[in-house]
Amino acid sequence: MIPFPEINPVAIEIGPLKVHWYGLMYLLAFALVWILGRYRIKKGMIDLTQQRFEDLIFYGVLGVIAGGRLGYILFYQPSFYLSHPLEIFSVWDGGMSFHGGLIGVLLAMYLFGRKEGKTFFEVADFIAPLVPLGLACGRLGNFINGELWGRPADVPWAMIFPGAGNIPRHPSQLYQMLLEGILLFIILWFFSSKKRPVGQVSAVFLMGYGVFRFIAEYTREPDSYLGILALGFSMGQWLSIPMILAGIWLYANSTRKPVNS
Repeated sequence: MIPFPEINPVAIEIGPLKVHWYGLMYLLAFALVWILGRYRIKKGMIDLTQQRFEDLIFYGVLGVIAGGRLGYILFYQPSFYLSHPLEIFSVWDGGMSFHGGLIGVLLAMYLFGRKEGKTFFEVADFIAPLVPLGLACGRLGNFINGELWGRPADVPWAMIFPGAGNIPRHPSQLYQMLLEGILLFIILWFFSSKKRPVGQVSAVFLMGYGVFRFIAEYTREPDSYLGILALGFSMGQWLSIPMILAGIWLYANSTRKPVNS
């Protein structure tokens, strides 16, 4: 067993001002998207100016925050937030849904694409490889917060998380950081380095994230207010299944399209 490195969730405190590690992880995530996106633009992977790309990031930030928070509220704890509406704004305490954030980003990309005269999947294929490292930052923020811990485990690297009793558990946040973040980034970065039919990079992202999240959920403790659902799956697994199916359908259809030029 490895001791959990208890880190103060507040990174910087100046008088009444508190900057949480969770928030800093989001800033780092968007910074990585900005750096990687500028690189891809310079490589000619999309016809987009740096200024318009920064506008796209702004759209994406709004989509991630609004969609992620609303998704968590609606998918996971609707009754709690109905009775505690002010808690909706306490995003620094965690409580963001990837699937909700994805919906928010999809909407942002659609609106941006319409404004720029680009198809939805032209924008989505450009953005998809930029996302996984941002997801890795979010999972690291979950780990620092000591939240979303794993199921009981007897592996040598199991940890006892604050608030989770004295039972050694999987550090599932780190598994997700490695799978949905770093490994998915490597796959998408190299896959998208060659010209692909429109929609194919997005399809690989959907399939990859869905499969990795589905696997990682077997080590993650289900939310106490939901538990295990039908067929022994968690909410995260049920939300990932449509992503996998959509990715398979999109990939199959994209192979019939010409390669991006």
